[in-house]
Amino acid sequence: VPSHWNVARLRSSVESCRNGLWGSDPDGVHDVLCVRVADFDRFNLQVRPHIPTRRAVTSTERAGRLLQPTDLLLERSGGGDLQPVGVVVSYDRERGSAVCSNFVARMIPARGFEPRYLAYLHATLYAHGINRLSIKQTTGIQNLDAKSYLWEQVAFPPLDEQTAIVRFLAALDRRVNRFVRAKRRLIELLNEQKQAIITHAVTRGLDPTAKLKPSGIDWLGDVPEHWVTTSIKRLSTTWCDGPFGSGLKSSHYVDAGIRVIRLQNIGFGAFRDGDAAYISESHYATLGDHSVTAGDVLIAGLGDEKILPGRACVAPPDVAPAMVKADCFRFRVRTDRLLPQFAALQLSATARAATAVLSAGATRQRINLSATASRPVSFPPSLEEQAEIVACIAASIARLDEAVCNANREIALIREYRTRLVADLVTGKLDVRAAAEQLPDEPDATADASEVD
Repeated sequence: VPSHWNVARLRSSVESCRNGLWGSDPDGVHDVLCVRVADFDRFNLQVRPHIPTRRAVTSTERAGRLLQPTDLLLERSGGGDLQPVGVVVSYDRERGSAVCSNFVARMIPARGFEPRYLAYLHATLYAHGINRLSIKQTTGIQNLDAKSYLWEQVAFPPLDEQTAIVRFLAALDRRVNRFVRAKRRLIELLNEQKQAIITHAVTRGLDPTAKLKPSGIDWLGDVPEHWVTTSIKRLSTTWCDGPFGSGLKSSHYVDAGIRVIRLQNIGFGAFRDGDAAYISESHYATLGDHSVTAGDVLIAGLGDEKILPGRACVAPPDVAPAMVKADCFRFRVRTDRLLPQFAALQLSATARAATAVLSAGATRQRINLSATASRPVSFPPSLEEQAEIVACIAASIARLDEAVCNANREIALIREYRTRLVADLVTGKLDVRAAAEQLPDEPDATADASEVD
């Protein structure tokens, strides 16, 4: 590290580190916001703008625990190995009265330290796994020993250099956030175009000169004159949903066995193979027939405005042995009349309009099995024409999928670049004091950060 930097314990940079509150105090007279780990924006190193949780606290707790704009919040408890505890974020804006929860520790920076610089420093230590030295596992929960963590030695630059680094990184974050917002918008537009292509093909066909007729279904509108319209159940030999209640819970999951198809596996016309779950064959035998085989049409019965119920996909060739979970419906269509992929694409394309008519619920929309089974589909009677439509869709959206993958890749790369640059600055590998002096004054880099998180 640079010779003028001071090597010291992490604890020298904080005046105090105090754990948050457990639950609401029954004697509390003050209703205040409560910051939880779920409110952390891990990339922008700040608390998200909207804090939904509130706690009742006493006057003493309110006086001694209210967060200040210069505070740092340390994640001290959590679960899972992919995101170990130890991330630190800034409480860097006035939000009214707020405290932090029991899984969060409040750190007050010491004099001579720039709070935002310390957030960047802790992020680098977190990325390099220094927090893992202080983690203890208890029943699957990770608990960070804050005292041990803060005993680690690091190098601190003088305050004026900390300020210059923060100024430089704030400018970088503004550029990165603008870049990510633009890429996110591009992805939205590409996906809208993709859905428009699919919707037109599976409801109007490929012949622009074909005569149309009313389908009799509001969300289908006019369809080609020679197409057939009927319910999905009349085109299926069997259909079912998953077991409800205590028959199938997450505690039943094992490492291998019968694949459980869940809502997160049902995409817009495509099966999402990640996030696999399994149950044992012996437990599956107690549940009845909820089986899934290759070529079955899988329909989601639950969703919201962003991930619609009624979307569908086709079970892939290697899925069996498998079953559906609750709110997931399996239809075994008659392939002599309807191609499963055509059915899945049309059901997905019309999911939003169909949901408005068939679903119940305000925040989460649900369509039951009976309503789903009665849902109409319209299709050309020729399997060859159905296959031609499916092939045309695949060719048309392939370039859009590639563009979406490229945009996501660019977002990942720019974030990787930013993370590496932060690490180089807080470890003294780059000196940006001269560059920071030349930067213009701009609005807060984190003003629109929630849009890119």
